Amino acid sequence: MVSMDRLLAFAAMSLLVIVIPGPSVLFVIGRALAHGRRTALATVLGNVVGSYLLVVAVALGVGTLVERSVTVFLTVKLAGAAYLMYLGVQAYRHRKDMKASAIRASAESGARRGDLRTVLDGVIVGVTNPKGIVFFAAVLPQFVDHSAGGLPGQMLILGLVPICIGLVTDTAWGLTASAARTWFARSDRRLSMIGGAGGFAMIGLGVTVAATGRAE
Repeated sequence: MVSMDRLLAFAAMSLLVIVIPGPSVLFVIGRALAHGRRTALATVLGNVVGSYLLVVAVALGVGTLVERSVTVFLTVKLAGAAYLMYLGVQAYRHRKDMKASAIRASAESGARRGDLRTVLDGVIVGVTNPKGIVFFAAVLPQFVDHSAGGLPGQMLILGLVPICIGLVTDTAWGLTASAARTWFARSDRRLSMIGGAGGFAMIGLGVTVAATGRAE
């Protein structure tokens, strides 16, 4: 059973990561800008499904290894922290390309597709999201109670927290973008500021992951 203090701590960490715009958010914004609210919401649904598939993969794979090996835990954690910092640096360096990335994601989606295909596209983006892969592999294992056992089950429960947060925040991004398509599309500076702030926050998160948490 996951304790409430671990659940709340993981929720706080998850919120910090999720509010930083990444590939999934850009994809949702791109779909909203190109096709409007319905497509954006279908994309969000697919994205959270894909993200939870990552949780399942980590819980059944990495979770078992971490339970048995402190070395594996430290390796995954430090590698994840380094990659989070790398993503932060990249996000800051390319902050002025946020608008272009969102528009490109829209263009690549092509003409309006059926809802099922749109959801499947979102699943693919969620599963292949580097930020999600790193977060679930490097951060999620730090919040389980090793003494209680059953790490995979704990991870599956904890994983629902960022999924629910992501559902709410990504929906908000999609609805906002679809309601203000012209406002977003005409300002490089607005998206640039979001990208720069997100980059700094990601670097800070990477340092935090590296400096805290340990196998028990």
